[in-house]
Amino acid sequence: MSHDHTEHDQSDAAIRTKALESLLVEKGIITTEAIDAIVKTYEEDIGPLNGAKVVARAWVDPAYKQRLLEKGTETIAELGFEGSQQAEIIVLENTPDIHNVVVCTLCSCYPWSVLGLPPNWYKSYSYRSKVVREPRAVLREFGLDLPESVEVKVWDSTSDLRYMVLPEQPSGTEDLTEEELVALITRDAMIGVAKVDPPVSSGD
Repeated sequence: MSHDHTEHDQSDAAIRTKALESLLVEKGIITTEAIDAIVKTYEEDIGPLNGAKVVARAWVDPAYKQRLLEKGTETIAELGFEGSQQAEIIVLENTPDIHNVVVCTLCSCYPWSVLGLPPNWYKSYSYRSKVVREPRAVLREFGLDLPESVEVKVWDSTSDLRYMVLPEQPSGTEDLTEEELVALITRDAMIGVAKVDPPVSSGD
């Protein structure tokens, strides 16, 4: 899916933030490139690292995984990741037969404590409207073409309830350490628009 969507229903806070950003750029205090770099870091690296640690722990610790699927918020907090949003987090397990994908159709509700800042495409009207009606088409736009035998479930987040996907562990990674697994897990896989790829061997 293209990541250049524009938000059709910006909040007052978003409009004020954009105005402040424009003023700082105009005065030469900061550049748009620097802002983009900071946002990208929090969207793709710093924020999602928490979620990746949760997923990797679930992959190596069956007891932790069971608790995570039963009581997401409490079990995530065991690793020190507690959000200030006061919203419950439910963790959805992807399997060979079921693929879960997360959306917020009304705005951009998102589990910030484990995934960081929501990407622009997640907040876009295009994604929010289309993934509910045509989830397979949306996944294909992200490069994920699932067999028809796989059931796709779409979960709609709310202000009180957020979802996080527990991706399938790729085959051939059973002997990797928890830290090595963390490095494989992406934000998009924890939203459900991608799968986790196995590591590329040095001989490839």
